[in-house]
Amino acid sequence: MKIIERKYLKDIIDVMGTPDIKVITGVRRSGKSELLNMFIDYVKENDRKANIIYIDYNLDKFDYLKDYKELIKYVSERYDSKKNNFIMIDEVQMCNDFEKAINNFHAENKYDIYITGSNAFLLSSDLATLFTGRTYSIEVYPFSYKEFLEYYDLTNNYENFDRYVLEGGYAGSYLYKDLDKKYNYISDVYKTMIVRDIVQRNKIQNVSLLDSISDFLIDNIARITSYRNITDTLNYNKLNTNDKTVGAYIKYLCEAFAFYKVRRYDIQGKRYLSSQDKYYLSDHAVKYAIQGTKNMNYGNIYENIIAMELIRRGYEIYVGILYEKEIDFVAMKRDEKIYIQVADDIGNDFENNTFKREVDPLLKIKDAYPKMLIARTRHDNYQYEGIQIIDIANWLAE
Repeated sequence: MKIIERKYLKDIIDVMGTPDIKVITGVRRSGKSELLNMFIDYVKENDRKANIIYIDYNLDKFDYLKDYKELIKYVSERYDSKKNNFIMIDEVQMCNDFEKAINNFHAENKYDIYITGSNAFLLSSDLATLFTGRTYSIEVYPFSYKEFLEYYDLTNNYENFDRYVLEGGYAGSYLYKDLDKKYNYISDVYKTMIVRDIVQRNKIQNVSLLDSISDFLIDNIARITSYRNITDTLNYNKLNTNDKTVGAYIKYLCEAFAFYKVRRYDIQGKRYLSSQDKYYLSDHAVKYAIQGTKNMNYGNIYENIIAMELIRRGYEIYVGILYEKEIDFVAMKRDEKIYIQVADDIGNDFENNTFKREVDPLLKIKDAYPKMLIARTRHDNYQYEGIQIIDIANWLAE
């Protein structure tokens, strides 16, 4: 499989040598192991005094280290006081009581520690409880459109963007030539995540209910929904559940990075709204792999792609509400704020109803933060009443 250098490598290099426990996490098959291997190569090339102690729990030869005491013994025997000692552990959760070993290494204050783990076993919410030392998390996502172009050595054009819309960002699927085989791969990854990272970890008994909730969220990406709405739909279909169970199962799906929850934000009142949210898939191609490509809603797919790209770029995102109008994204990062609408085809006429519907909520916002409409314009960027109109492929390829 072709390997490209991703931005996450710089993120790791920037914290190299700090006393933090570096945790590489993210959705299954997003490239965590490849990233760790790339960092190992970097260390070998740039630190002549490096002593790398590497354990890959995917390999049978490390099976005997699945007890934390054996792991401590193994690492201690390989410590070299005359060198810079790095601990690199892939799929650390496969070691029983792994947190005891990692805390022991950190307390000794003589190792630079890097670990990867299958998403749901290394939740950001659990890290403070698991590890007594400070952690630095690096979340890895499926390939962006820009990485997709780099992988295939393509230029940004409409045809290649359409291809990304269909194929998505799971690089493991790129090894297959046929689109159906790509979707089979993505479907298998998603189903494995459901079983291993959610069902087994949370000891779920009603797997069919979890599947139904997952299917509902996939079918309704980029649409406002609520636990009550999902519960009513499932009960109508005689699945017999309640808001509490639905909420718990959705939480598990988000913890495994299958979905990202986006809350609503009252722009005028400057407050967060509860009860109704949007959910986006970590990779939009999962929808096609699970539910097929019939009756495709490109507007919702584009919105999912933009949501994940904003998250990749480090923004916190919310659904904006202003005078009962919806702005797809309020994207915030430190003192930066951007209002964004996403659409499919807005036409070429400023007077058409589609264009007016998309820009009207943005025009009602009175503050001076940037406003943009990202759509399938097939044109260079231009402005309308201070709103930037940007082609989606061009924005993603920036």
